[in-house]
Amino acid sequence: MKLTLAEAAIGAAAVLEAPSSISCAGMLAVTGYSIDSRTASPGDLFFAVRGERHDGHDFVTAALERGAVAAVVSRAKASTLPDAALAVPLLIAEDTLIALHALALNVRRKWGKRVVAITGSAGKTTTKEAIAAALGAKFNVLKSQGNLNNAFGLPLQLLRLEPEHEYAVVEMGMNHLGEIAALARIASPDWGVVTNVGTAHIENFAEGQAGIARAKYELIAALPGTGVAFLNCSDAYASQFGRDFHGKVVYFGIGPCGDPAILDVKEDSSGLDVRFRTGQHEGSFHLNLLGGHNAQNAVAGLAVALEAGVPLDAAVAALESLTPGSKRGEALEIAGATILNDSYNSNPEALQSMIHTLALRPAERRILVAGEMLELGQHASMLHSACGKAAADEGIDLVVGVRGNAQHLAAAACLCGVASIFLPDAPTAGEWLVKNLQPGDVVLVKGSRGVQLERAIEILKTHFTSTESQ
Repeated sequence: MKLTLAEAAIGAAAVLEAPSSISCAGMLAVTGYSIDSRTASPGDLFFAVRGERHDGHDFVTAALERGAVAAVVSRAKASTLPDAALAVPLLIAEDTLIALHALALNVRRKWGKRVVAITGSAGKTTTKEAIAAALGAKFNVLKSQGNLNNAFGLPLQLLRLEPEHEYAVVEMGMNHLGEIAALARIASPDWGVVTNVGTAHIENFAEGQAGIARAKYELIAALPGTGVAFLNCSDAYASQFGRDFHGKVVYFGIGPCGDPAILDVKEDSSGLDVRFRTGQHEGSFHLNLLGGHNAQNAVAGLAVALEAGVPLDAAVAALESLTPGSKRGEALEIAGATILNDSYNSNPEALQSMIHTLALRPAERRILVAGEMLELGQHASMLHSACGKAAADEGIDLVVGVRGNAQHLAAAACLCGVASIFLPDAPTAGEWLVKNLQPGDVVLVKGSRGVQLERAIEILKTHFTSTESQ
């Protein structure tokens, strides 16, 4: 939201200090917000927050050189800033991250319209895209960019709100108890969507999956009595979240409680054909997305749109326009083979769904390149092994485990009679693909973000691009 520097200071509970050479500093326009000096733009207000590896105060000058109009800095660090930073207005706060949260909450309240928040162990980003697209058939919608869904990313998304927006659709991620509750205090969601409760981040929960469910329920607990909870009726945990909620509950998914309900899903190389029922109406739509799980993500979008008053035909047409996001089920053709690039992230439930997708593809060989799934703790070996067995059960021809606990995945597949190997990292996996990829292969590449399996695909693409140019 466009603010004056004085308005930003009030909203952030910070003190505006400016050199005497700048008159009327409080009237300077703030047109954007940043916590990364590399992407700061002219007119931005730069928040010098401390991350896991870097302190933003070390990059204030760099942000100002890129055109930031001012910076929010901590009182403890203000006196240590270089002279260049002292030549521009500064907003002095006790804690810059708290100031970011305060300003985001202030902007959200000032905007005052409906926020739809999404959480779940898998599918948050695709569900966000589906909801934003379906709502966008009738309303002006702000959606969060990428998967910016934590204590840094969520407030930056709320700061993008403008008066013309009628809905805001945001993600809420978590890896520990209390994180979603904290994000909800900033976003004040009116409607909440829970896609599922899986095993992602299970190492941080002593209670296992039940603890993850408690953390996801924090979104529903934060909704007002006038709010709406949208729950996946085919998920054992999420389907129970409506029992103690005093507002309206809308169930979606597979099963008799769903409205909209999925009646049938047929998957082929072009995507998904989904047959659904809502009220007394039955219909169908085609999704240009891979993975049967995306049918439930899309129907969540349909549920929200219908509750908002979007005409059914318009919502369905919007869902049919969805395309895969970067590294989220993209189909790439390389050297006569098909690479299913789902390398952005992974967890056991999502991996098993995509293994099924791989099994449905016609191919000379179906190859799974599965990177380690992180944050599974003491459950890691068992959950990786289960995915290896799933690959064998689905008839996958070759399994390649990449890094760490993926060795258990490869070993389990091998015990079930599937040709399997284990490789130490993504670059090695890329070199392996260069040497072993054959025309007619279909290869699924999927792993946790920290494994960076997209590097394997880049090595493969670079090799064959250079070969073709010779």
